[in-house]
Formats: sequence, C-alpha cells, structure tokens
Amino acid sequence: MPKLIEGPSIIEAAGNKPKRIAEFFGRVNSETDGLSVAVMTSPAGWVEPGQCPDFDEYTVVLDGRLDVEYDGGKLEVEMGQGVLTRKGEWVRYSTPLGARYVAICLPAFSPQTVHRDPE
Repeated sequence: MPKLIEGPSIIEAAGNKPKRIAEFFGRVNSETDGLSVAVMTSPAGWVEPGQCPDFDEYTVVLDGRLDVEYDGGKLEVEMGQGVLTRKGEWVRYSTPLGARYVAICLPAFSPQTVHRDPE
C-alpha cells in the first residue's frame, strides 16, 4: 500500500544564517535510509561549511541561485538547472542571492555522514 507523507519535518540547517530544510523523505520524516528528499529555502548571503559527504547529492534549483564551490572551482547553478555532487568530493554550498531548491541524497543525508569542515 502506498504511504502518504502528510507533510515534511523541518530540520535544523548548518550555516551562517537560518535556512529552512523541509525533509519529505529521509531518516527523520519517513525513516528512509536509502534516500532523502528535501526542499531547501535559503536566504541571501547564506553559506555553510565545506563538506566531504558519504552520499551523492542531486540538486535542482527552483528559484534563485545556488553556488557550489569544489576543489578547483565554483559553479553557479541557476533556476531551472541542476547539479550532481559525488560522495567523497569536497563541496561548499552558498546562496548569495537566496534560493529555493530540492536536494536528493543517495543514501539518505545524515549529520554523521556529511563530514563538515571544522568552523
């Protein structure tokens, strides 16, 4: 039988400003370890610490722009575009202009597997 997800769980975000993470599927909201799906609403000027996660992350920008720094450069991901970051790859996300985006992590995101840089 299909399982209805009545709504997301709101998860605390890392970074210098408050960012809303609405997890629909993942370790918190649906007790799913294999995959997480969350809608992020991030203010202008938000930056999080760099990370080297144990999961692949598929991101689609719905509105605004998401900047993705990586070893050797930076991508500016605009509304209507997506970006794939691979597990074991160092990245740092920021939203200089603000953004709303969907992030899908395989396996599911967890604070223990994101491996953030010390602040």
